[in-house]
Amino acid sequence: MKSLKTNLLVLTFLFFLAGFPSWAQIKVILDTDLDSDVDDVGALAMLHSLEANRRVDILGVIVTSDDTHAAACAAAINTFYERPEIPVGVQKGVPLRSFSRYTKALADESLAGSKPPLDATFLYRKLLAEAADQSLVVISIGHLTNIRHLLESPPDSISPLSGAELVRQKVRLWSCMGGQFPEGKEANFYRPDPESTRIAVANWPGEVVFAGWEIGNAIITGSDFLKNSLPDTHPVYRAYDLYNQFFGRQSWDQAALLYALSEKAYWELSEPGKVLVYEDGSNAWEADPSGNHRYLKEKLAPQEIAKILDALMVGMYRPGF
Repeated sequence: MKSLKTNLLVLTFLFFLAGFPSWAQIKVILDTDLDSDVDDVGALAMLHSLEANRRVDILGVIVTSDDTHAAACAAAINTFYERPEIPVGVQKGVPLRSFSRYTKALADESLAGSKPPLDATFLYRKLLAEAADQSLVVISIGHLTNIRHLLESPPDSISPLSGAELVRQKVRLWSCMGGQFPEGKEANFYRPDPESTRIAVANWPGEVVFAGWEIGNAIITGSDFLKNSLPDTHPVYRAYDLYNQFFGRQSWDQAALLYALSEKAYWELSEPGKVLVYEDGSNAWEADPSGNHRYLKEKLAPQEIAKILDALMVGMYRPGF
């Protein structure tokens, strides 16, 4: 029975890959609050699984977190996947505290060096300035402090363009895990920095697709299949074990990433409009034919999407399949 379930999962995963654009790598910047929840680890593992097969090119990881070990955890995961050169950026000058269930353990168990992370705004501007026009996909799976700082950044020695101008010129899509639709209150929007959410959402000059709380909440991954597919020394195994011992977890972050990298019909898209963010971080939807915002609406059964996400997280796909 276990073999049959595994074969069905492989077929589901290959169905996903059949529609994935193989003619070019998608250039990705991941902005993550790699600390309190474990779906961030799953999302980063998905990116590495796809880069191993030349589907994406991870340009950098921006860590938007006040956890002491979050940046080192990101570097540890990158090192495990043999990509220690991927730069990691953090907001400088933020008081740090240790609160995550897994970041310290993953950082301590890694062979990653002690190279300090870069300033997040500097790294964002550098990566955008070096990119071709309309070539980048930004995926945010945490709160939006560093995206706000990017948008508000002035011209400098890196580029004569402001942050907002760089985004307009270089980024073709922002896939944002945040909000609740058509209205509600979700943690990435209200905690800990709702003012940055208001500024980032209102001032992003390009296309944004929001994966709301209600989308990922129905997709459960990271349970027995992940436990049985990875060695117990694997950082993804360690993170899910430390987080809740493979009880299963909602896949908010992985949903935003899957949409950004496939743009297949796993979900419907809303009509164009604008996301309105209030002072407390709650949000509402306003339809507007000229708006540059959309949000995901359920189409494919969440259980089917979960199979794809689990397979990507464990790196099931290999060249030659």
